Amino acid sequence: MNVWHELTIWTANEAVEMVANFLHEHGAGGVVIEESGSLNRDRDTSLGQWYELPLNDIPEGQAVVQAYFAGEDEAKAAEAGVRALLDELAGYPIETGPGKTGIRTVKEEDWANGWKQYFKPIRISERLVVKPSWEHYEARPGEIVLELDPGMAFGTGTHATTSLCLRALEKNVRPGMTVIDVGTGSGILSIAAVRLGAGRVLALDLDPVAVKSATENVALGGLSDRIDVLESDLLQAVRDGRAKGVLPADLVVANLLAEIVLTFVPDVYRSLAPGGIYITSGIIARKADDVRQALEAAGFGIAAVDTEDDWVAITAVKPG
Repeated sequence: MNVWHELTIWTANEAVEMVANFLHEHGAGGVVIEESGSLNRDRDTSLGQWYELPLNDIPEGQAVVQAYFAGEDEAKAAEAGVRALLDELAGYPIETGPGKTGIRTVKEEDWANGWKQYFKPIRISERLVVKPSWEHYEARPGEIVLELDPGMAFGTGTHATTSLCLRALEKNVRPGMTVIDVGTGSGILSIAAVRLGAGRVLALDLDPVAVKSATENVALGGLSDRIDVLESDLLQAVRDGRAKGVLPADLVVANLLAEIVLTFVPDVYRSLAPGGIYITSGIIARKADDVRQALEAAGFGIAAVDTEDDWVAITAVKPG
């Protein structure tokens, strides 16, 4: 019987993405995030969205993050690292919540598949529906169904940052476009781009777990001939020529943390064709001005700023 060491962190919504990213980078075999499920939380149901998460006793604005490690030493090292990260974040205007942590041993079957009961088909927009591979869904006329199995990677469409990107792609993808998806995670944005008409997509991620998940989801959708998944960042893919088939790109999408987005704005600008579109999300509201200023400093014009909960997506355009 396989056992895993479950590291639990009680934190705040603002810190969730940074904590989860840290855990993935430090060898977690899987990361589960549970946010407040109370009736007090505003939900956007204007397009028929439904929410299957059960009620829980997590206070508003807080979240519980659980990560799974094969070895106890790895779990303890990650716990120490998360504590240091939360201490560092507390020095910035970032809400970190209770900051409590704990480790326990669990059976593999208790976590590997248990989370699937909470991932149901979800309507993202009037046309886009995300469906897990194990769920049945009858598409209505005109709907585009994105089927995937996120496995241990980010990206089910249920998080605000992903849904914001999906809606922005729906507004901006045109037939035959070449697209680069930076930080692809489960591959959901790449799959959506092709389903919306893109001709060729390059999906990039530095996490080998995400690369494996995205590759499998691309194959699941029969899109391997139109989506290339690489373990790389944007700059490296451009330098070693692996991005040659999509450059200059018509559209770049990056669903990452604001701190990461800010590091490669000029690289995106250079990678885009004149008139090219850049969609970026994963931006907490109070960081939106920083990202907007960086985009404008690089030469972009701001076409749209969309928000959901405390998250922001910005659509920018390269002059042309």
